[in-house]
Amino acid sequence: MTIDSGVGRDRRTEGGRRTAWGLVTAWLVTLAFAACASPESGEQAVGAGEVADLVILGGRVMDPETRLDAMRDVAVSDGRITAVAEGGVAGRDTIDASGLVVAPGFVDLHAHGQDTVSAKLQALDGVTTALEMEIGVYPMAEWVASREGTAPIHFGATVSHPGARVKLITGVDVGHSTMTPPGEASAFESEAVYGALDDDQLLELNGLMASGLQEGGLGIGFGITYTPGASRTEIYRAFQLAAAQGAPAYVHIRGENSGGTLGAFQEVIANALATGASLHIVHMNSSADEMARTTLEMIRGARERGIDITTESYPYTAGSTRIESALFDSWEGLTDEEYSRLQWSGTPERLNAESFRRYREQGGWVVIHGRNEETNEWIVAQPDVIVASDGIPYLYTAIHPRGAGTYSRVLGHYVRERGALSLMDALAKMTILPAQRVEGFAPVMARKGRVQVGADADLTVFDPETIIDRSTYADPAAPSEGVMYVLVEGTAVVRDGEIVPGVYPGQPITSGTR
Repeated sequence: MTIDSGVGRDRRTEGGRRTAWGLVTAWLVTLAFAACASPESGEQAVGAGEVADLVILGGRVMDPETRLDAMRDVAVSDGRITAVAEGGVAGRDTIDASGLVVAPGFVDLHAHGQDTVSAKLQALDGVTTALEMEIGVYPMAEWVASREGTAPIHFGATVSHPGARVKLITGVDVGHSTMTPPGEASAFESEAVYGALDDDQLLELNGLMASGLQEGGLGIGFGITYTPGASRTEIYRAFQLAAAQGAPAYVHIRGENSGGTLGAFQEVIANALATGASLHIVHMNSSADEMARTTLEMIRGARERGIDITTESYPYTAGSTRIESALFDSWEGLTDEEYSRLQWSGTPERLNAESFRRYREQGGWVVIHGRNEETNEWIVAQPDVIVASDGIPYLYTAIHPRGAGTYSRVLGHYVRERGALSLMDALAKMTILPAQRVEGFAPVMARKGRVQVGADADLTVFDPETIIDRSTYADPAAPSEGVMYVLVEGTAVVRDGEIVPGVYPGQPITSGTR
């Protein structure tokens, strides 16, 4: 595997940042791709005498949307794919992809690690777009501005319902709450999350979130289990706002102590049905656990009856969150054996009743063990369950392996070693399915998750025989192996399996971006 000098230089610096497309709908994007392609193959070579910026040579191109799986050369110019062809393409720079898969860059809908350290680990796992869709951020505009020019991969977020709620009650802007540094108060500790809102406050809350959508929020992010003061009326009114704005709702459902697992799923599915809002339920593996088969049956039934609903999972049997959060309110009074499911992050320590109370007062991240692998593998194998990492930030400390190893774990362990699903189906769950989830509200995503002429050159090139996760609960920040090249709009951020230093081509993905 070789790469010539200068691959993927950020050519936007030569003439200013490239402007986004004009307004198009999804079907016009499809027509545009078709107009550029040959009717027989859906592929096109650059014109005679033209030389591309970069050509990826001789790779196994896999495009889940068209189901193309063939040896092809891929040409890239000005950040876009200009040809997917059987030879005859010239480029100023080349990548030898012999023996490698050339796939769309992976799109993570659930990446709490919105920082450069976390983004580099995700790039080594094949991710080119990392979005914070669960808890989201508030306020929106300031957060987007703070990340521009510092991102190796694309970034974006929903408007945070918990963050807007804290702002309404306390006047405090919590920013990106999951980025809370050690020693600082978490937004989840605030008594504001337990207070009930009256009708006037609900209107004001919706106004705050509507402003966030106008500032580029990709939908509304709910962490309902973290805001037990939010009534079912409050959540329903927020779904009404989402529907009115055409924005999806991304939801961490209520805890099982608030009507049981099925009741929590039924609440948000009913809200989607009653309001017409699009719904995405995050990490169904941890939210549903042993009820996974029933809850996925509910989700599929709702979809068959016209509700726009999707869900996701990460390929691990342990979760992670902050121990001081409301999620653990129902954990008081358990036995030492029950508390031993909890592992203090960054250490091998398992908790007991005494340490649970002590750490809950102190605050910090904890790993939650206890789900079974049989159910975990079954969920990973489902073709309509999107892969999403739920990765915790690595900026201050390493907490959970999923932020570094999710995508390589699916491809290496579950596809190659276990044969739980096909390589094409796994790639669809990482690329076209999450891109389609977002593109209705952010049309720029209609150019991502694809290896097609006219698509953005967000590409992941990996070795299907060696790709594997190396991060563990003991070493959560160990980078994955087997991802050889990652391009973000044609700029190499991973080269020969290593991060390219000082390269930050990532762009904000915001509502209305084209």
